[in-house]
Amino acid sequence: GDILDDYLRTDGVWILTRNKQFYKTNNEKECAEKCEAERNLTCRAFLFTRKKLECLTLAENAKMTVMFTSTDTVLYEKRIYLMQCKRGIGMDYRGTEAKTWRGIPCQKWAEKIPHKPNYTPEKHPNAGLEENYCRNPDGDESGPWCYTTDPATRFDYCAIPECEDQVVHTGEGECMQCNGEDYHGQVSRTESGLECQHWDAQVPHMHGFTQKHYPEKDLKMNYCRNPDGELRPWCFTTSPNKRWEYCNIPRCLTHPPVSGLDSQCLSGKGEDYQGRISITESGNACQHWNTQFPHKHGWIPDRYPCKGLEENYCRNPDGEKKPWCYTTNSSVRWEYCTIPPCDMTEQGIAGMHNVPVQVPLPEECYRGKGQSYRGTTSVTASGKKCQAWNSMFPHTHIKTPDRFPDADLRDNYCRNPDGDSSPWCFTTDPNTIWEYCNLKRCDDHTQE
Repeated sequence: GDILDDYLRTDGVWILTRNKQFYKTNNEKECAEKCEAERNLTCRAFLFTRKKLECLTLAENAKMTVMFTSTDTVLYEKRIYLMQCKRGIGMDYRGTEAKTWRGIPCQKWAEKIPHKPNYTPEKHPNAGLEENYCRNPDGDESGPWCYTTDPATRFDYCAIPECEDQVVHTGEGECMQCNGEDYHGQVSRTESGLECQHWDAQVPHMHGFTQKHYPEKDLKMNYCRNPDGELRPWCFTTSPNKRWEYCNIPRCLTHPPVSGLDSQCLSGKGEDYQGRISITESGNACQHWNTQFPHKHGWIPDRYPCKGLEENYCRNPDGEKKPWCYTTNSSVRWEYCTIPPCDMTEQGIAGMHNVPVQVPLPEECYRGKGQSYRGTTSVTASGKKCQAWNSMFPHTHIKTPDRFPDADLRDNYCRNPDGDSSPWCFTTDPNTIWEYCNLKRCDDHTQE
């Protein structure tokens, strides 16, 4: 797999860190390689700045220090240092438990009192023997242990929960179909072992996913759910440093029952449309869902087994207002498709084929800093959908239409209400607060 899969990514944050190393790299992957090869410190995370292409390998992660916003930065934390549970016998356990199962504090691995250790950081540099954290440097079958601070007990085992135990297989409900949108089980820990925040609480994280806003999403207690079409069920965590995280819920072995006839016409928003139209409303051909060219995207058919992402047919996997697709035109990322409504007469449907193809709009652009931009682009530079300005979720903010009456903060269109360097928007991705938009600057000598 990809080296970055071993890291948890958070956009737009910086962490205060004492122990770090600077490098110049071209991308996040090269920075991850520096972190893996780091010998000056134990690399638990790295920061990458896109503009300066700066890479900082860090001894601390967000659990250990203070975090604050920094627009151009991405924080990648090594997952293994976030896990508070053990896999198997826990040789790769790097959590911070530092007492035995009886509650006796552990002796530091580098100290010789009260016990002279056989296992030391010098002898076993890759075993994670830091501070007095429980570890398993010798592959003990009973799992992580430590030397104790009690002179009468040389060493003892630690009570580290099993990662797998966070999923109790009680048959019905503890596995998920599709992407877990209908998961109603009771798992309430994230994949790294953090406890979930209750959905009706706003501490430590403020959010808009409440029973009132999403009455049909079963947001009970602090159970993992998937109310917004993510890859799989997730929750906000009770850790102030980790806003949200996925939960570890296995896929069901049986397939979901196929719902009635798959619709060949448009009813509602067309989320059940399974027809074969593969051209957008302005006449662009659709890009195949299983390709990443000309547009890179996350709607990969294998990841979303129940969304009908076949060939290059128009679909509505994310609750847009109607079916859409990425286009084969490199300058138009995605567009809606024209699907005949189900209540249309046969005559009407036949007539649709004679509708003239609309001419695509000229590519939109902005002048200066784009404070006068009034176009309808609502996609960021990395392809994320914009959050509506009058909405407070997934991100709460103060850039509202009533506070900026002259900025034309309509719908979710890209705007520049605050004099930034170009038009931007808040995104519908809970992990990315905001981004600049996918817009070019107009040639300054073209006529107004």
